[in-house]
Amino acid sequence: MKWIIAFLIFSLLVLFHEFGHFLVAKLNGVDVEEFSMGFGPRILTTVHNGTRYSLKLLLFGGSCQMKGMLDGYYDDEEDEEADKTPEEGAFANASVGRRAAIIFAGPLFNFILAFICSIIIIGIIGYDPAEIMRVAEGSAAEQAGLMAGDTITSFMGDRVDIARDVSTWFALNDLQEGDTVTMTIERDGQKKDVTYTPDVISRYMLGLTYNLDDVPATINGVSEGSPLAEAGVMAGDVIVGINGTEIASSKELNEYFDANPMDGSEVSLTVKRGEEELQMQIVPVENRNVNLGFSYNMGRVNTSAIGVLKYSLIEMRYWIGTVLKSLGALFTGRYGVDELSGPVGVVDIVGTTYEETKSEGPLITWMNMLNMIVLLSANLGVMNLLPIPVLDGGRLVFLFLEAILRRPVNKKIEGTLQMVAVVLLMFLMVYVMYNDLVRMIGH
Repeated sequence: MKWIIAFLIFSLLVLFHEFGHFLVAKLNGVDVEEFSMGFGPRILTTVHNGTRYSLKLLLFGGSCQMKGMLDGYYDDEEDEEADKTPEEGAFANASVGRRAAIIFAGPLFNFILAFICSIIIIGIIGYDPAEIMRVAEGSAAEQAGLMAGDTITSFMGDRVDIARDVSTWFALNDLQEGDTVTMTIERDGQKKDVTYTPDVISRYMLGLTYNLDDVPATINGVSEGSPLAEAGVMAGDVIVGINGTEIASSKELNEYFDANPMDGSEVSLTVKRGEEELQMQIVPVENRNVNLGFSYNMGRVNTSAIGVLKYSLIEMRYWIGTVLKSLGALFTGRYGVDELSGPVGVVDIVGTTYEETKSEGPLITWMNMLNMIVLLSANLGVMNLLPIPVLDGGRLVFLFLEAILRRPVNKKIEGTLQMVAVVLLMFLMVYVMYNDLVRMIGH
């Protein structure tokens, strides 16, 4: 079932995109030779008002084939295109502005689909206000004047409309020790700028994890590169003593750490492995974490009808902005190409999300599916507007040049650039698909 839903969602995104091209082409007098759902051989087909509508075997996406759109790209005779007069109803017969509108309509319809789904989501479960819920007593945040109930409107120079704006900042940036936090909050209708250097929490760690209810105190994980790992301690080993204190259970181990917090001094640890007892001296390492000093809302609240429209637009802005920021992080090296997902990965993510949320009831499940449509539709819209020759954005660049030069760009040059772009994108897609499959098998 999860795969069917994932394929249907992905097909909906592509079909809605192509419907944008189709509708605006029709409105501008450009003939659409075929509008199809899916790819491959036709299963069902009919012709109406000069357009063939087809349902094809592979129900994955769709296409909108306009009259004469590819004419002249790959002709053998160099000057043949100069002697050609486009047929009536051909794409090339439309003005530059009309052709640009037809091309832009695909991504635009993806944004429209995302907006419609956002209205449904926010109308039912509300939006997530960026409200400060708690400020730690005695923290730098409290001393700077932050209070519970304040609403964040700007964080580190980025505009904040919803709580996820703050979360996204942390996903794309690192707050280092000594950095200054700058933010703007709203309280009782008044805005206030807040600046402070956040506190640093220092803890000494051995690098182990354990379950509190285990008897005896069994280590279930050892962090790579930690003092315990370097000493040869392994998961499955049992701690029976620490600094001369006998330990009979994980609860006793936890009570010992609470009563005797580590300060960097050497720790004497007795570990049992099978029938053998190992005595070792471990020097814990310091782990320093920047502490903002406040927590902010991660839930949703309902709003008025006007608020639904307002926050649906904000939801659109958020996802489009997140895609653009993520692309920027890819180019700056924060994210690697290995972290990209293609159609296989997207289908897997959608299917997994469905499986993991269906136990929470139909409402939560379908809200999550609608949220996936918003995310993916906004993503598809942005990606198609990138200035790459084979994409809508690349075609818009050629149309912009045509408007500036007052003549079309040489079709063979445009066709060659498109072929090069197709080859490069195919290599990227194969690489991304391989990584998607490796991740799926690894799970």
